[in-house]
Amino acid sequence: MPGQFTMSIDKAVETAREAEKLGVGGLLLFGLPQEKDELGSDAYSESGIIQETLRALRQNVKNLLLITDICLCEYTSHGHCGVIRHRDVDNDSTLKLLADVGVSHARAGADMVAPSDMMDGRVAAIRSALDREGFSNTPIMAYSAKYASAFYGPFREAADSAPQFGDRRSYQMDPPNSREALKEIATDIQEGADIVMVKPALAYLDVIAKARRLFNVPLAAYQVSGEYSMIEAAARNGWIDRERTILETTTAIKRAGADIIITYYALELARSL
Repeated sequence: MPGQFTMSIDKAVETAREAEKLGVGGLLLFGLPQEKDELGSDAYSESGIIQETLRALRQNVKNLLLITDICLCEYTSHGHCGVIRHRDVDNDSTLKLLADVGVSHARAGADMVAPSDMMDGRVAAIRSALDREGFSNTPIMAYSAKYASAFYGPFREAADSAPQFGDRRSYQMDPPNSREALKEIATDIQEGADIVMVKPALAYLDVIAKARRLFNVPLAAYQVSGEYSMIEAAARNGWIDRERTILETTTAIKRAGADIIITYYALELARSL
């Protein structure tokens, strides 16, 4: 992904300081461990990469919202988002691990946690665990309508998180289906989600608009790696005006109804707007 880098902890601190000065609303943190295993144990280890990064950021930035992605795909050797049983993801066995991740992140300093795994019942499991461990004020931003999209490719390559077998269509949303997305959003709200998300953004502006009309909770949308990379590739070939395209695409996401835009262009937009 042109212009995007996996950061060491010290570089993450530098970026967070810049984001804070520019008035960016928050950072969404993803971890890339040195070693991966079947159960993604670095995701919920107290000495995991995200946990160590959170502690460093908490010491250096005071007015920046720190949000952490909760999933196992970046940490598992097989690249799937949960525990594997008979070459398939075991939903119920995964919930305990996701709850452990959420509590571990909150304990290390996360202001908000964001489950992206799409397991059934994960919002309720994380909410219950956070409340039980004394983090009842830690909100959840749920990846509620996360589609099985072709636009995730660049991120998966960068994070080395592509599935080693099969795919994620059994637990991510089917692209033609918008009605199920609205049911998933409603379920997450019932389970305790404070913010809901549609991902990706541009190919699903209709889902964002429908969600905005139906639900009275903050709505996020994620301009994902493939969307970013297409803009960068087209701009480098001279086919589009890069700056105008960045602004036009993010404006479209906002116009569709998103309250929060998660984008790789956040720092650049903050400098220019």
